[in-house]
Amino acid sequence: MKISKLFLTISLIAISIATQAQVGIGTNSPAATAQLDISSTSKGFLPPRMTYTQKVAISNPAAGLIIWCSDCGSNGELQVYNGSAWTNLVGGTASAVPSVTIGSNYGGGIVAYIFQNGDPGYVAGQTHGLIVASADQSAGTIWWNGSFILTNASGTALGTGLTNTNTIISAQGNTGNYAAKLCRDYNGGGFTDWFLPSKDELNKICDNRATIGGFGNYYYWTSSEVDLYEIYWQKLGDATTGTGPKSTDNILHVRAIRSF
Repeated sequence: MKISKLFLTISLIAISIATQAQVGIGTNSPAATAQLDISSTSKGFLPPRMTYTQKVAISNPAAGLIIWCSDCGSNGELQVYNGSAWTNLVGGTASAVPSVTIGSNYGGGIVAYIFQNGDPGYVAGQTHGLIVASADQSAGTIWWNGSFILTNASGTALGTGLTNTNTIISAQGNTGNYAAKLCRDYNGGGFTDWFLPSKDELNKICDNRATIGGFGNYYYWTSSEVDLYEIYWQKLGDATTGTGPKSTDNILHVRAIRSF
């Protein structure tokens, strides 16, 4: 018992000394001013690697935090948090996601719209917008899930499609093959945040349909509910807009989108 206590005491002292001493990797003589000194002539230092989306999801990053942003700039970028913003290693503005344009393949689909000043989601100096799936999720499906109910998915503006989609599924149930559910279940590019576009979001896609490509002259559902019986739709071939009934007789195309 006494030996065990002595061993434990010595171990704790050794750990205490080790945690306060300098550390050398590849060297037995770390520099006097370095807490950690890594020496090598054939290998480098790898900081944590992550995407831009993962980086901005870090809550309250510490000043001095260093990461490699794998999809920032043209080829990735080493970045440091200075206490108030992310910068590159020379103190300049950190690059955001790669330079993408409408029609670019990115984020599991095709860039369909770039947010402009005044749009929800716009951030000065950064590139954000909407991505549309590269193909339809259905060539003809219903909007409702079998009964007329008011879902209260009334948002029509840019930035309301995701909330609408969540509201619709909450009201109609997470079963079946109706429009909002098909978008929720889609996982193109490994992403699971796809949604049915609102009226104005689908209109932005329609404006850029020639550059995006891949659209026929079909009617597409939006997630914007008019009332108990009708939904907004848009015909992407000629930009016609209108409203139509939720009922089983009304079968329209579905194309999921996501934000980036």
